[in-house]
Amino acid sequence: MASEVNEWYRGRKVLVTGSSGLMGKVLIEKLLYSAPDIGCVYALVRSKRGKAPESRIEDMWKLPLFSRIREEKPHLMKKVVAVTGDLLYDDLGIDKHQLKEIYDEVSIVFHFAATLRLEAPLREGLEMNTKGTLRILELSKNIKNLAAFIHLSTAFCYPDYERLGEKVYDPPADPHEVLRAASWLSEAQLNLLAPSILQKHPNSYTYSKRLAEALVRDSYPGLPAAVVRPSIVTPSYKEPMPGWVDNLNGPIGVMVGAGKGVIRTMHCYGHYHAEVIPIDIAINSIIVIAFRIGNQTERPPEIPVFNLTTGDDRNTTWKEVLDIGKATVRKYPFEGPLWYPDGNIRHNKFIHSLCVFFYHIVPAYFIDFLLFLFRQKRFMVRIQNRISVGLEVLQYFTTREWWFDTDNFKSLVNILNPEDRALYPMDLTIIEDEPYIESCMIGGKIYCMKEKLENLPRARLHNNM
Repeated sequence: MASEVNEWYRGRKVLVTGSSGLMGKVLIEKLLYSAPDIGCVYALVRSKRGKAPESRIEDMWKLPLFSRIREEKPHLMKKVVAVTGDLLYDDLGIDKHQLKEIYDEVSIVFHFAATLRLEAPLREGLEMNTKGTLRILELSKNIKNLAAFIHLSTAFCYPDYERLGEKVYDPPADPHEVLRAASWLSEAQLNLLAPSILQKHPNSYTYSKRLAEALVRDSYPGLPAAVVRPSIVTPSYKEPMPGWVDNLNGPIGVMVGAGKGVIRTMHCYGHYHAEVIPIDIAINSIIVIAFRIGNQTERPPEIPVFNLTTGDDRNTTWKEVLDIGKATVRKYPFEGPLWYPDGNIRHNKFIHSLCVFFYHIVPAYFIDFLLFLFRQKRFMVRIQNRISVGLEVLQYFTTREWWFDTDNFKSLVNILNPEDRALYPMDLTIIEDEPYIESCMIGGKIYCMKEKLENLPRARLHNNM
């Protein structure tokens, strides 16, 4: 039986913003590998550290993520076209000739670009996540044959709702008015007003993404758009290889930090459920959502929204994740830990703060003092400060229970034939906790820390000592 999804993607040209980010890279890899007849992928990339976008795409091909394409289908790499651009500029700063090409030939837009720094100043979040979305929406309105505009949001941008339905709720303020005010307020003034602007939002990320959703809703039904909201994205379940990850954001950063012995305590309610989704499951869903939007004969009155979460099917708690993680670290220890990896989660904020002082801050200053005596470069206090900021941000999501409606997400499987169900699996209930968490830890070890499994005997010896 032929794949209906692949047939729909045949010959189509897509534009991907945020193509150098984790989600963007996995999307490009999956599209090329599983829908090889796709026309081409315009990958929006900005120059970074003196590297041209073409050079950054070349570096991307060298990642383990693309190993199966390099080995099995290397000719498909030519289908990725680097587009120099940036969300901070009108028309995304794209060259006029290339912009006309996009207007004439693209039929799907995946808008993934965003600043993921949860602790970022409000102006940065608004400029990238809200104003950037407004710019890509304006650009997309000029695309002649647009079949689907997929906006990547987050499941956590509505902290004032106990249960999040699959709909776009009204924003706390008019996004256009907020952007207008931010344009004439100074950085200091905006930072001063930030707490009253954010209200119940814990950071600029969730606030700016919520405003962005409202902008996408306002463009509907003029644009064939959909909003997708993944929960905390974790390493891959199966594709392109188990445990693939290339950054330390979210739970994987905590796991690696705990495995290295630098994270000893975390404020978390262990009996609350872990609301996470493997990145390959999320990407499979997003590819199918574009197919569904593009195949609609009639647009529904309200913009389609998909909560890519476990919803009411959850049964794994943060405590269970920690226990499996601890067992895995002893089985596959990290190289050169600073302390035996035996941290814990604490639901009492005061006790957690005491543990932070004695287990994080005091040892960091002690190690830096020793490095100072031996005239070595000091780094532990700086690392611990970064860890503290990261934990503070993550703890907001691990100290409350989140509930989501997932009817739209779960209904996706019903539009697929057996071939597509095998090509684009989306069932979260089949994931077994222990082997999956083990693959996440090994992935963090191999792909983030660049440690080799053949060095395990030495790491185990060090760990035992």
